[in-house]
Amino acid sequence: MAETKDVKLADELAQDFLNLETEISKKIIGQSDVVRLLITSLFCNGHSLLVGVPGLAKTLLVQTVSKCLGLDFNRIQFTPDLMPSDILGAETLDKERNLRFIKGPIFSNVILADEINRTPPKTQSALLEAMQEGAVTIAGTNYDLDKPFFVLATQNPIEQEGTYPLPEAQLDRFMFMIKLDYPKYEDEIEVIKSTTSDESNEVSEIVSKENIINYQRLIRKVPVADNVFEYAVNLVSKTRPDGEKSDAIAKDYLEWGAGPRAGQFLILAAKCNALINGKYSPDIEDVKSVAAPVLRHRIVRNFKAEAEGITEEKIIADLL
Repeated sequence: MAETKDVKLADELAQDFLNLETEISKKIIGQSDVVRLLITSLFCNGHSLLVGVPGLAKTLLVQTVSKCLGLDFNRIQFTPDLMPSDILGAETLDKERNLRFIKGPIFSNVILADEINRTPPKTQSALLEAMQEGAVTIAGTNYDLDKPFFVLATQNPIEQEGTYPLPEAQLDRFMFMIKLDYPKYEDEIEVIKSTTSDESNEVSEIVSKENIINYQRLIRKVPVADNVFEYAVNLVSKTRPDGEKSDAIAKDYLEWGAGPRAGQFLILAAKCNALINGKYSPDIEDVKSVAAPVLRHRIVRNFKAEAEGITEEKIIADLL
């Protein structure tokens, strides 16, 4: 970050983030924390899992963010009969009887995988492989996905009958698990007012694809002090009930702790959090501010925690 060019780009990122918040708030009311985490994961080249009950405008949120970022958007409704080819695409015969690849909806910049836990593991795996590799392989041919590529998967915390929960190893692919709560009373009044009138608040593109890719590269360059690395790794180690640095609450209430990927995402997210707040290097407070969305889907509670009603949020708060 010593180079003048990188410092200038860091300042541009902070300003663009403020402009994005302002523009998105024209259509999305009272979800500033969710918006911040979504943009952070995109700038860090990560993916997010959004958990919330139906009717909280998840699709509108993702569409609005996509428009403001100048990105192509596709929504895929996950159902029990969805096949991998319905997502990735497939080879078909054209009029001349030649095989031709028809691209699936995954070939877009932003993918909303709606209710990902309603489709069988084979189809889930097809999406998760594309997330990991940034490419898909059909009939032995490799096809690169457009960059930037961002998957936002949603899960409904109620109605678990007939669902296929994502295994912990696949949940680990998501940078954040973002919880979407009911709006506050005042915000809900504004939502109802804006959605029951004929007013149309259109949003404009604030950041280009090229800028996003530049920001993703910049975040990798941000320097991090050793004590911040140590704090992040120590925090992750404390979640492991059988580890050498295990915390008492982990031994009491956790079956499994977080792996090394949690530490990687903590540092990346802390770097981005520092930049959007006008700092050129993250500190421990930046790590703390992103700890909950990074860790909540990477720790597995034991029976004792479930019986006593000890939540992941409570465990993470105690670890911090």
